[in-house]
Amino acid sequence: MSTTPMAPSRVSRVIGSGLLLTALLAGPLAAQVGEGSWPSTDYASMNGEELYREACAGCHGPDGTGMPSSAVGFQVPLPDFTDCSFATREPDSDWLAVAHDGGPTRGFDPLMPALGGVLTVDQLQRALDHIRSMCADDDWPRGELNLPRAMVTEKAYPEDEAVFTYGASLDGPAVLTGELVYEKRFGARNQVELVVPFSYRSRADASSWHGGLGDVVVGVKRAFYHSMERGSIFSGAAEIKLPTGDYQRGFGVGTPVFETFASYGHILPADAFLQFQGVYERPFDADRAGDEAALRLVLGKSFTEGAWGRTWSPMVEVLSSRELEDGATTHWDLTPQLQVTLNTRQHVMANLAVRVPVNDTATREPTLLFYILWDWFDGGFFEGW
Repeated sequence: MSTTPMAPSRVSRVIGSGLLLTALLAGPLAAQVGEGSWPSTDYASMNGEELYREACAGCHGPDGTGMPSSAVGFQVPLPDFTDCSFATREPDSDWLAVAHDGGPTRGFDPLMPALGGVLTVDQLQRALDHIRSMCADDDWPRGELNLPRAMVTEKAYPEDEAVFTYGASLDGPAVLTGELVYEKRFGARNQVELVVPFSYRSRADASSWHGGLGDVVVGVKRAFYHSMERGSIFSGAAEIKLPTGDYQRGFGVGTPVFETFASYGHILPADAFLQFQGVYERPFDADRAGDEAALRLVLGKSFTEGAWGRTWSPMVEVLSSRELEDGATTHWDLTPQLQVTLNTRQHVMANLAVRVPVNDTATREPTLLFYILWDWFDGGFFEGW
């Protein structure tokens, strides 16, 4: 994985055996590498199409749809490079990591050899650029725009993820909160989302705890604009918060709430990134809750161990929220945090943060936050370790 602030590495489960980049150069060149000999072909002078035709087409076919098992001599299904859902999700860094260092660098089968001793990164990139051209639909945002997920701010990229978040108050009354988020992408630009919150609170006399389900949220998000050239992506979403929580016990607001938001992500120079979200909430019953608006800003930077290793993404969120009524206070919080990829495949990540109130500190306490993120499109939670 490169040090660019792209999505933390995600290698598609479409290549279940680990041959993500049999996709790159697993034909005649791979055979020569496996035999321990060096190819005599002058790859340095070839363009991307020529590299693909010479070294890849034997397995992946001239059109990128994959040769039949009877022709390649193994039963593992080969990817279809013309399938945009597969071909666009991963950043270049993931493809290049497996091509250069072999399948095990992303927790895949060693049958995919390391080709870094034969072809340069530039030559691999040229072949990959040609493979990228096989997806003819520009509607699909590139994986480079899937920026690291912040603790609170919703990212703009449509994704297949499951996220479990846990929070604990660091001062004042004991409160534990949790949230399970399930996201599923459909089509090129869209995503549906389900959020199930819950919480536990210490009773006033501290004799015991009580807890319950909060208000469940369902919603849909769409990426309206994306550009690799500009390094930007913009999305909008609409959600309904359902009154599933016990209003009398303080686990819900007691009325449906409509929420809409816009999210923006941008790749900055020097491996940094910026994300922004604006939120508006309107309850169905104004007697139980008021209109509310929130602004969220994320600034972060990704670091990689070595050329393709574990990725660390320190971030800071600036969070503000305000009820839209006369005399209301605008609450400001700072949330420094650190996301890290946990496994070799890098599709399981963790984030640790502290949300610190900047104002109105007499009634609001710091909160410790933690999440585990599983990018389930890339395989099972226990795969790729």
